[in-house]
Amino acid sequence: MSPILSISNVSKTYRSGHHALKNVNLEIERGEIFALLGPNGAGKTTLISLICGIIKSGEGTVLVDGHDIARDYRAARESIGLVPQELTTDAFETPWATVSFSRGLFGKPPNPAFVEKTLKDLSLWEKKDTKIRNLSGGMKRRLMIAKALSHEPQLLFLDEPSAGVDVELRKQMWEIVRGLRASGVTIILTTHYIQEAEEMADRIGIINHGELILVEEKTALIRKLGKKQLRIELNDPIETVPESLAAYRLERAQNGDALIYTYDGTATRTGITALLADLAQAGISFADLHTTQSSLEDIFVDLVRRPK
Repeated sequence: MSPILSISNVSKTYRSGHHALKNVNLEIERGEIFALLGPNGAGKTTLISLICGIIKSGEGTVLVDGHDIARDYRAARESIGLVPQELTTDAFETPWATVSFSRGLFGKPPNPAFVEKTLKDLSLWEKKDTKIRNLSGGMKRRLMIAKALSHEPQLLFLDEPSAGVDVELRKQMWEIVRGLRASGVTIILTTHYIQEAEEMADRIGIINHGELILVEEKTALIRKLGKKQLRIELNDPIETVPESLAAYRLERAQNGDALIYTYDGTATRTGITALLADLAQAGISFADLHTTQSSLEDIFVDLVRRPK
C-alpha cells in the first residue's frame, strides 16, 4: 500500500536567506500516528504549512494520497485536515454551525448525520447550540478538531494539540487522538510535551535546524539510543571514586552513598559483572542495585544539543 504522505528532497529558503528546510525526506504510512519533535525554530511549522498549502513550496516534491500539492492542489488539500495551535473560531457561532460551514467550504454536501457523529465523538453534542465564546478552553480545542474533520480528511495535522490545557484534559485529548486513528485517520502531531509523543506515537521524527535528523519507530529508538544506568547503593558513603575504578567512569552521588554506572543496554557485554567484582576488590560493599533507562526526552535533548 502506498504511503498517505510522501516528502522527497524538500527544501525551503525564505527571501531573507534563512534555510527553513533542508532536503527533507519522509514517508508517512496510512493509519499511523507520527510525532514530529523539535525545538522552537527547528522547521516543524514550516514543514506543516508547506504540506497544507499555507506557504508556497520550495524545492522538492510532496504527495498527499498520491496527489502533488503543487500540480493537484485541490485534491491534495481535500485529503488534509489541519488543527492549528491557535484557537481561531467565530466566537458568536455555534459548534453545529461552524462545523457545517467548514464542511461546505470544501464543497462537501450537507450531512447532518456526519456532523452529529463528529460532535458526539468529541463530546461536544450537548454544546452544539452554545455560542463558542461560552465554551471552555478544552471544548474550543476539541471544536478545532471537529472543524478539521468536517470534510472527512484522511490525514490530520495536530499542531500542539494539548497546548494550554491541564493534565486531565491532555489525557482526554490523547484518547480522542487514539479514537481518530482507530477510525482510519492518519495523524501527524507536533508537540513540546515529550510524554505526549512517548504515549501516543508509533514513530518519532526529530527535526533541528531545518533538517530531519532522525526518523525511527518509537520503541526501537529508545532501545537503540537509550542509555541504561545502574545505581549502586553503598553500605558506607565514600568521599571519592578509587582510581582502580576509573575505567568505568562512575558518577558519585552527591552525598557519596551511591555510584552510578552508565552503559549500553544493547551491548553483548555490559561490564556490570566485572564492575561488581572490582568494587569488592576495592573494598566497597553495596546494599542494593537499581537500573533505569533513558526516556524519549533524554534522547531528544541529547540529539538536538549535538553540534550541526
